[in-house]
Amino acid sequence: MDDQQLLRYSRQILLPQIDIEGQQKLLRSRVLLVGVGGLGSPISLYLAGAGVGQLTLVDSDQVDLSNLQRQILYSNECIGSSKVEAARHRLLSLNSEIEIRAIARHLQDEDLRAAVTQAHVVVDGSDNFATRFALNAACVSVGRPLVSGAAIRMEGQVAVFDSRQPDGACYYCLFQEDEESEETCSQVGVIAPLLGIIGSIQALETLKLLLGIGESLYNRLLLLDAMKMHWRETRIHRDPRCAICANFQEK
Repeated sequence: MDDQQLLRYSRQILLPQIDIEGQQKLLRSRVLLVGVGGLGSPISLYLAGAGVGQLTLVDSDQVDLSNLQRQILYSNECIGSSKVEAARHRLLSLNSEIEIRAIARHLQDEDLRAAVTQAHVVVDGSDNFATRFALNAACVSVGRPLVSGAAIRMEGQVAVFDSRQPDGACYYCLFQEDEESEETCSQVGVIAPLLGIIGSIQALETLKLLLGIGESLYNRLLLLDAMKMHWRETRIHRDPRCAICANFQEK
């Protein structure tokens, strides 16, 4: 690292769990973020600020006026623009030393699998269950940890699914496709700061995974009732009959 980088990341480098070696590891890291909306905004801002070397952003949407209440990456001037291109411009204005890859289309099948393979950690900032299930299956198939979050109304949840672990559950172990509600924020609403809380935890869990520090949220689901500001934790158990990860073996 040069002197400018040492200054930029000095508050992280001061942490004994990170130090210069850890910061260099972050600068070499690659993260795939699917969804650059309410959750993806704080996730991407904190990962870019922290110096994650390559961020790949995937989102096929354009910025809409209704997004601005909670999607803090964007401004009035971004309305009508591609979200990933507007996000790329904003993140590079925060940290021009990192690489931002913008993919303004929905990834499926082999394209999704290839993008997941190239990342060290995958983060789910999407708002629909079809994407969550597809992303989970791709992560299991190539052995990548998935940092998952969701927020709706006044409730949020966050977890890490890491099938590299011998007992690591996947998203499908917790939620079956036919059990999920199809309600979205556009239908029932969401309070803005809730997305900042959940997205910030996702960013922190991502950094911990990249650095190999602390205790991950893998096999743990955090649930937040924002009306009461009450957190609850529940354990997630790997389903030996899971249709996605039952036959997965650590490579």
